[in-house]
Amino acid sequence: MRAMNGKSGLTSSSFQTYAEAVDWITGLQPFGIRPGLKRMETFMEKLDHPERRLKFIHVAGTNGKGSTCAFLTKVLRRNGYDVGTFTSPYIEKFTDRLRYNEEDIGEEDLLRLANRLKPLAEEMAASELGHPTMFEFTTALAILYFATVVYPDYVVWETGLGGRLDSTNIVNPVLSVITNVGHDHMDVLGNTLDRIALEKAGIIKAGVPLVSAVEQPEALEAIEQVCRDKKSTHYWLGRDFEYQVVSSELNRQQFDFRGPFREMTGLTISLNGYHQYKNAAVALMVIEVLRQYYALIVEKEDLYAALAETVWPGRLEMVSDHPPLLLDGAHNPEGAATLAEALASVYKYRKLHLMIGMLSTKEHSDYFRHILPLADTVILTEPNFRKKQSAEALAVKAREVLQEQNREIEITVEPDWKKALEMLLSRTGPEDLAVVSGTLYLISDVRSWILFESESEKGW
Repeated sequence: MRAMNGKSGLTSSSFQTYAEAVDWITGLQPFGIRPGLKRMETFMEKLDHPERRLKFIHVAGTNGKGSTCAFLTKVLRRNGYDVGTFTSPYIEKFTDRLRYNEEDIGEEDLLRLANRLKPLAEEMAASELGHPTMFEFTTALAILYFATVVYPDYVVWETGLGGRLDSTNIVNPVLSVITNVGHDHMDVLGNTLDRIALEKAGIIKAGVPLVSAVEQPEALEAIEQVCRDKKSTHYWLGRDFEYQVVSSELNRQQFDFRGPFREMTGLTISLNGYHQYKNAAVALMVIEVLRQYYALIVEKEDLYAALAETVWPGRLEMVSDHPPLLLDGAHNPEGAATLAEALASVYKYRKLHLMIGMLSTKEHSDYFRHILPLADTVILTEPNFRKKQSAEALAVKAREVLQEQNREIEITVEPDWKKALEMLLSRTGPEDLAVVSGTLYLISDVRSWILFESESEKGW
């Protein structure tokens, strides 16, 4: 029999502080990634299905999910709607990933909800279902927060990995989004684009419209078949809506948008990189579908202002001018191609100095093929995370790619990311550009260290 605190209703095994709760939740990381919805279904059943009270916009994709979620959140907020936003991983603090009206969940709310969920997690751990993972517990906590504490009009809901068996797929959304399909998490999702596409298409629900910017024919064919089977209308970039670039300069990119319901000209975004036109266009198509299906009210001036105001940390984010330091969480071939395109077209510099850290769960040769041709020097380091790829192993891959490209550049191996960062900054002149790229677990630490002189709380 566990002792009970009469005033608070807490048992002796309850979390007493926010820090204690977060330490316990992040301590679930060793349970890893366990695709499947049985534990989430059990959570929802025991909580009387809070997910059924919410309107979700479910966003999947290999890259661009975070930026698309940021655009959607800002547009909805600017037009007077209350918005919950669930994203991953977080950049600075655990509460970053559960936001209401662009503000983090309060520490007291998180503590209270974690104490409500912990006994259910312990019941599961003692059953054949096994212990919920960190991501499952956090997903359940997010649903409980949105459905029982803040009651948003819409929840912008980002998948963690894939779609079909991802914990977030416990919901039935009002609209689904697949930003793109690329080579990532192939150990879990499959090693061909059509198989990866089918996993992401698992978020498509019967009769629920889909907006996507998928380009590859084999991936698109797989998604289209799922839409036909589910009788879901598919709004596809390049067929049903499109954008046209007007101008591109640092922190200011303009484009026109044409969709099936209306056209808009002279739209401006402050996020950098050619790929952000596409992410913004996808977000605009989502808003347009919501206007048609759910009578969403959007004022033109608020829509334009929201796009221009949208920011997204850790993606082509300039965090220092002296010396110039750019952070970008490109960690797969498609992300590297996007970063390389931006470095070649948006930024001006005399020399480019790169610092890169990766996880061991991915294959990095194609990443290096995109990015190394632009670099003058490279520092390979290691994120402070249990699945880190060794800097030495990264160096082997980088040198192999340089050899096949018949190029030679200076490569330095420094496993300590703080020492690597000092080295990067010291070699970057005022007319040069320093770039930290790779896993967001490295980006989060560097960002917190540069901006706040503290280390981040990071987790998936």
